[in-house]
Amino acid sequence: MDFTLSEDQRILKDSIDRMLCEHYDFERRKTHTREPHGWSRALWERYAAMGLLAMPFAAADGGVGGGAVETLLVMEAFGRALVLEPYLATILLGGGLVQFGGSPALRANLISNICKGDLLLAFAQAESQSRYDLADVATSARRDGRGWIIDGQKRHVLHGDCAHKVIVSARIEGNRRDPRGIGLFLVDTGSPGVSRRAYLLQDRLRGADVTFENVRIGADCVIGDPGGALPLMEKVVDLSVAALCAEAVGTMARAHEITVDYLKLRKQFGTSIGSFQALQHRAVDMLVMIEQARSMAIYAAMMSEAEPAERRRAVSAAKVQIGRSAKFVGAQAIQLHGGIGMTEECQVGHFYRRLTMIDLMFGDTRHHLGLLATTPEERGISSGASP
Repeated sequence: MDFTLSEDQRILKDSIDRMLCEHYDFERRKTHTREPHGWSRALWERYAAMGLLAMPFAAADGGVGGGAVETLLVMEAFGRALVLEPYLATILLGGGLVQFGGSPALRANLISNICKGDLLLAFAQAESQSRYDLADVATSARRDGRGWIIDGQKRHVLHGDCAHKVIVSARIEGNRRDPRGIGLFLVDTGSPGVSRRAYLLQDRLRGADVTFENVRIGADCVIGDPGGALPLMEKVVDLSVAALCAEAVGTMARAHEITVDYLKLRKQFGTSIGSFQALQHRAVDMLVMIEQARSMAIYAAMMSEAEPAERRRAVSAAKVQIGRSAKFVGAQAIQLHGGIGMTEECQVGHFYRRLTMIDLMFGDTRHHLGLLATTPEERGISSGASP
C-alpha cells in the first residue's frame, strides 16, 4: 500500500502546520484558555476560512469531501499544537452523526452552518453508570404526539458548555443496556428544561454535565432510525477514535521533540545531558514507540470504510497501541525533564495530560484490549449491524 501523500494532501499539511506554528505556540495557548469558552473564536473562524471545518463533509452537503487521510493530517497537526477548539466535538462527533444519520433536510440546515463556524455541536452520550458502553442508556425519550419528550442526565459532554445544540442518545424502549431501542435526538441547549454544569478538564479543555427535564422536541429533530441508532453511534465513535489516535501521534511526536531539545540544552557535570548514552537510549525508545503508534493510527484510518466488525477491531487495536505508547512517551518526557516536567510552566506536562485524556476517551487501553479478546458476536456486532 502506498502511503505517499498526494499534492493536495501535502499542501493541506503544510498550510495547517504553518498556521499553527504562527498562531498556536505554548504561550498563545495559555491566552486561549482564558477566553470565555476556553478556546479561540478567532482561530475557529480561521479554520472555517481554510476549509478545515468543511473537510469531512460531502461536497453535496456543502463540504470539501475529504477522507480519512485528510482527517488524520488535521488531527495530527492539532495534536502537536494541543489545540483547544471543539473540532472533535463539533466536526467529527456531532457533525459525523448529522452527516451519516441526518435527513437531507437536516443536513442542508446544519452542515452549511457548521462549515462556516456558526454552529457548535456536542455529543451527549455518557452517563454516570455507562462507563464505555454506548448501549448503556438510561436517559428516556417518549412520544408526545408527533414530537418527543426527553428526560435524563448526560455526563462529561465534551465542549457541552458552549454547544448551541447537543445530540442526545436516549432510550425509547427496552432495558437499560439493550442494544435496541436507542434513538438520537437533536436538542437546542437553550430549550426549556435543559441545564448545564460546566467545568474544566485536566487537559484544559471544557466539559459539561447536561440535564434534560421534560424537554420537548419536534419530530424533525430525530437523527437516524428511532430505536436503532446504536450502529450509527458506533460508526461515528470508531471514526472519531481513529482521529484521536492521529492526534495522539502528533502530541507524542511534539513531546519527543521538546524532550530531545531539552537534553541538548540541559548541562550537568560540565556537559549536556544529551551526551549521556543511557538518556540517548531512552530518547530512541520513545521514538520507536511513537512510530509504532503512527503505524496503528494509519491502519485505523485506512480501515474506516471496512465492515463494522473489522473496523471496530482495527480501531481497538490502534487504541491499545496508542495507549501504551502514550503512557511510555509521556512518562519518559516528564522524567527526562526532571522536576520541572511536573510544573505548570513546563509545556511537556501539558502534553502528557492530553495523552492521558485521549487514552480515557471512548475506552482506555484495558477496555479495548478486552474487546480484542472477544468475538464480534460476544460484542454484539454483526456484519450488517452498522452503517
